[in-house]
Amino acid sequence: MKTSLHCRITEKRLDKLRLYAARRQKTMTQLISDFIDSLPTEAGDKRLEVDTRVEKLPASPQD
Repeated sequence: MKTSLHCRITEKRLDKLRLYAARRQKTMTQLISDFIDSLPTEAGDKRLEVDTRVEKLPASPQD
């Protein structure tokens, strides 16, 4: 379920966000969502633990 987020920022910051989004061909919502998704959880970021284990896997013999 999606919901709205309302926040107050300066016009200068809003312009900076709009420009950044346009240059990356993303919406401001996508940028904010990407940023939030990148934040670690208080209990630790489980994605980091998985990524570390994956990096330690031996290379496939087909490679």
